[in-house]
Amino acid sequence: MRLTGLGWDETFARAFAALGAGADVAPGRVVIAFNYLCRVWMEQGELEASIAGRLKHRAGSRSELPAAGDWVAVRVPAGQDQGTIVAVLPRRSAFSRRMAGAVTGEQVVAANVDVVFLVMALDADFSVRRLERYLLLARDSGATPVIVLTKPDLSKTVDQQIAEVAAVAGPAPTHVVSPKLNMGLEQVAAHLAPGRTGALLGSSGVGKSTIINRLVGGDVMKTREVRESDSKGRHTTSHRELVVLPNGGLIIDTPGMRELQLWDVGDAVRETFNDIERLAAVCHFTDCRHRDEPRCAVKAAVDDGRLAAARLESYQKLQAELLALARQQEERALLEQKRRSKRGRDV
Repeated sequence: MRLTGLGWDETFARAFAALGAGADVAPGRVVIAFNYLCRVWMEQGELEASIAGRLKHRAGSRSELPAAGDWVAVRVPAGQDQGTIVAVLPRRSAFSRRMAGAVTGEQVVAANVDVVFLVMALDADFSVRRLERYLLLARDSGATPVIVLTKPDLSKTVDQQIAEVAAVAGPAPTHVVSPKLNMGLEQVAAHLAPGRTGALLGSSGVGKSTIINRLVGGDVMKTREVRESDSKGRHTTSHRELVVLPNGGLIIDTPGMRELQLWDVGDAVRETFNDIERLAAVCHFTDCRHRDEPRCAVKAAVDDGRLAAARLESYQKLQAELLALARQQEERALLEQKRRSKRGRDV
């Protein structure tokens, strides 16, 4: 497969040339990343590649190592069918979240994505508040967010749900599709021109893998039914994988996310909550928290029905989460600085 068919362009070509790598090093794109072993697409075909020890040693965090969608430099010795990843090229975009659990670290879910499809079912999984979080991370990634609503046949209030989504979506397009019925998928495919990469993000059981199977025209992704009573079920996708579509577009499937903790999305808050940000600009106090302060324009909008109280509550919760994360990141940075200083003294 030619690299241009995988999204390779002059920007990545210049970044690769700047490495000054040897003749046995060539560019490739990560299909799947399993810890320190990856499957990589290269012009000579697909191969397995391990991550060079030097690259692991230099990485300040796991987020600097290859992820699905990354362009990498791979050393392949003559006559070998396995390689070693020696560098990760600068990313055009990266959808990141905070690592699940207590660890304060960044997890790159998908890299070099042009469009992020935020998939949510119109059943018991439906949550506008969760969608706000996805929109924050998508806009911060540098990719274009597109909202995809599935399972319309399981809802009796589709029009109301679409209106709720529209109230928080801003300029993001919204499509209602039914992958099982093969309905509306042309709207998704229209965002994926040849060489253009998309990523599907959403909870387990919303239909991400079924969407890919329909777009590909075959069962390339395993799927599993979920319980209709509560829309719960074990997700089948266990890793992030880059798939080439028949029309030349590319798409990354991702496992359902049990946790969606934010990671460094300060600028995206203003875009996702632009209604609140506009109101806050005319509050009496510039540092107004929109709680008990007098002459608060945001609270006034809630009182007279121009702003939903639940949206303000979500905004305040996210702001508190980002503040706590900033403190944790500062503490982590100090610890990392001490670790690097100690390593330098020991050398």
